[in-house]
Amino acid sequence: MKNFIQIPRVDRNRQRGVAAVEFALVSSLFFTLLIGMMEMGRMMFYWNSAAEATRFGARMAVVCDLNDADIKAQIQMRLPILPIDKIGISYQPAGCNVDTCQYVSVSILGGVSIATAIPFVPLTLSLPPFSTTLPRESMRSTVTGTANPVCG
Repeated sequence: MKNFIQIPRVDRNRQRGVAAVEFALVSSLFFTLLIGMMEMGRMMFYWNSAAEATRFGARMAVVCDLNDADIKAQIQMRLPILPIDKIGISYQPAGCNVDTCQYVSVSILGGVSIATAIPFVPLTLSLPPFSTTLPRESMRSTVTGTANPVCG
């Protein structure tokens, strides 16, 4: 008589669906992480766009007419999520005119909220304030009778 070790038989019916459950758990974590990385890339795009919009606005402010309403519209066109009331343009020294202004500052005030689309993680991030200051240039839409193409 041989001594055999009795190995319990695996009931295959009890194991059915285990792979699907494991896939569901792992894939939900993986896709949350993947979409989170894409959303952080989108946030960095907005961050860079805000910095570039202030740079462009300051450039436009130093070569176009003083207090031109078109400056804010051009900034908002470059960053559509930005409300007009969050854009500030200031000329230094305060109360200066076209001949006496020395610097122009264009700023984006903080608090512009951006909602993310990360699954299972509801998150809203805010843009920080941005500012660009440049020394004055012509500050006129026409220079010696020629229209300035930047202000058009």
